[in-house]
Amino acid sequence: MKKILTIDVGGTFIKYAVLVGTRVFKIAAKGKVPTPKKNHEEFLEKLAEIFKAHNDVGGIAVSMPGLIDTFKGVCISSGALDFCNGHCVAEELQKICGVPVTIENDANCAALAEVKSGSLVGVKDAFVLVFGTGIGGAVIRKGELYRGAHFCAGEVSFMPINIRAVVDEKNFCATDYGAVPFQKSCAKILGKPSEEVTGEMIFDLIEDNNAELLAALHKFAHGIAAMIFNLQVAFDPERFALGGGISIRQSFIDAVQYELDELYKNVPDYLPRPEVVACKYHNDANLFGALYRHIKKQRGVPRDKTLRH
Repeated sequence: MKKILTIDVGGTFIKYAVLVGTRVFKIAAKGKVPTPKKNHEEFLEKLAEIFKAHNDVGGIAVSMPGLIDTFKGVCISSGALDFCNGHCVAEELQKICGVPVTIENDANCAALAEVKSGSLVGVKDAFVLVFGTGIGGAVIRKGELYRGAHFCAGEVSFMPINIRAVVDEKNFCATDYGAVPFQKSCAKILGKPSEEVTGEMIFDLIEDNNAELLAALHKFAHGIAAMIFNLQVAFDPERFALGGGISIRQSFIDAVQYELDELYKNVPDYLPRPEVVACKYHNDANLFGALYRHIKKQRGVPRDKTLRH
């Protein structure tokens, strides 16, 4: 029986869970804390603090955003958490906690979970989009995770919205099409501070036919549909899986499907229409995928083998 601490670092919160099992893993405990934004030392201290509260585990599996060299345990670049850039996070945390540590890109973790026992089982070519503070992306080719030559495959957050405009952070897809930007735009419509408006509140109101929020959802979904269209043309996957907490709501998936229908009315018939589904593991996908990556590395498995959870 293994007990692994899995940690999912996000731009707003760090979520964590203790997963227990052998081939079938269950969540024994979970929680979340605000993500430190000050410096790398504070960041490591927070991860170590989570470990100290669950120090009977046999290892730590970290999911985090950015370009991650999972083989060396190095954070090459991590966007808003730029104080982590260049640090061997796995080695540093292992020295503090005394147990094996692995790290992997967050969207890659979500994809690993979905390929193994989620919405992408048996799918050879797929694309995963995870909506949070930004947008995580992961590419599956021939049933395997494809990281790219520079660990940059799937980094759709940095796709420019308008190629005629200056390419900067205000013109990236993450600025408009992450779940957090959507939540902030809805808070503005409701005339409330963003910290008082939750995703659950927004979608409850949408499903009660709040016209303004429904329009905001479709504007948001239209941008996502355009992104999916571009990625379909570039990669031609069989299926897109949409993840993050927002993917729990069927009204979100339905809005994306509707906007794709509208978009495909105006494109040549021979262009393939992608299948779009929700990730099975929603907000927990990164945690389970980090677990899979950790176990694979500890076993020294050369290729992915099925691990149920």
